[in-house]
Amino acid sequence: MEKFIIASGTALRISDSGYGRTAAGKNPEGSKPTIVLLHGYLESLDVWDDFTKLLAPRLRVVSLDLPGHGVSEVKGEVHTMDFLADVVRGALEEQGIGKCVLAGHSMGGYVALALLRKYPEMLDGFILFHSFPGADTPEKIEHRQREIEVVLSGKKDLLANTVAMGFAAHNRAKFVDAIADLSEQVVLTEEEGVVALLRGMSERADSNDMLRKSDVPQMFVLGRHDEYITMPIAEDMVARHPQAEVLWLEDSGHMGFIEEPQKSAEAIIDFCQRVSGIAFEPAAKE
Repeated sequence: MEKFIIASGTALRISDSGYGRTAAGKNPEGSKPTIVLLHGYLESLDVWDDFTKLLAPRLRVVSLDLPGHGVSEVKGEVHTMDFLADVVRGALEEQGIGKCVLAGHSMGGYVALALLRKYPEMLDGFILFHSFPGADTPEKIEHRQREIEVVLSGKKDLLANTVAMGFAAHNRAKFVDAIADLSEQVVLTEEEGVVALLRGMSERADSNDMLRKSDVPQMFVLGRHDEYITMPIAEDMVARHPQAEVLWLEDSGHMGFIEEPQKSAEAIIDFCQRVSGIAFEPAAKE
């Protein structure tokens, strides 16, 4: 079910599939483990629609439009990852969610890292979905500044030309409809929101040390053909974080929940059930 809420003083669109652990940390009979999905840059909660259908039989699935994207509110000229984490925390409280597994795709992973640092007691588990715990390099900061200049010059729609790069090169013809849908989302995203999030991503701190020291169970989902988190970066990330489980998607770029949804869903359901201690099984069809 989709609805609008106010969380931490910010108007949000949120989707919630059902019934899970309560704010008191109790598991009512028939409840499911809860997973919260945070979308990436130039996306919205709509990007999770098909993936949610795979997860929802066994998990309570919550997603939201991060402030500045989708139809959620833009709040100021910079959306720091800490601000976004506070808003997500407020949304979980509004939904009565005490603990969850938090999964962040790309930029959503940066938000998830901030929430892990600030509010670890809210998490049964943590998933970086094609995301990275390091800070932006000087080159990446410069690239984001160029994107800001493109948006401020009234040419934001040019960013839609980069959407296909999220998919493995050999998958782009297969997923032409998904690429078109994501390109349309770029066009619909408010300029002020794009700029605020680009500035916030540029300012984020390195989270590698925090992640290594965290007691929250962790999982990385990585694509062998990702042009953003390339194989050398991904392999170094895995080597530096032996505490994390790793799912390698052999046929995916940066969009594994679209490119290899079944494999991704099965691994995530298993992870959520193990770290939450709740193994919900849907009723058998007669």
